[in-house]
Amino acid sequence: QVQLVESGGGLVQAGGSLRLSCRASVRTFSSYTLGWFRQAPGKEREFVATINSLGSSTKYADSVKGRFTISRDDAKNTMYLQMNSLKPQDTAVYYCAAVRSYFTTNSPSVYDYWGQGTQVTVSS
Repeated sequence: QVQLVESGGGLVQAGGSLRLSCRASVRTFSSYTLGWFRQAPGKEREFVATINSLGSSTKYADSVKGRFTISRDDAKNTMYLQMNSLKPQDTAVYYCAAVRSYFTTNSPSVYDYWGQGTQVTVSS
């Protein structure tokens, strides 16, 4: 069983930055592809970014490309999402997810493990 715990959310003004963290309680963290998803009120959960188990491949949603950066530190069992140039439309609960795989994937149905989420609110 993999437990994921997000942190780093909060309230920030438009144009500001936040860094989200997702710490995993698993001994084989380096075997997992990881992803970030978000869900705004009244909307479906949507893909944000993913990084493969080797850390060699990343993918981003078009809406965050060039502003967000996903990374991982396997020594710390932690994944990060650096969010810059934040916009009010980035406001959502952000979830991290994991699946034992070599490949990146933007489909939430593929992921086996999910965190509880962390709220990000961007004010205009």
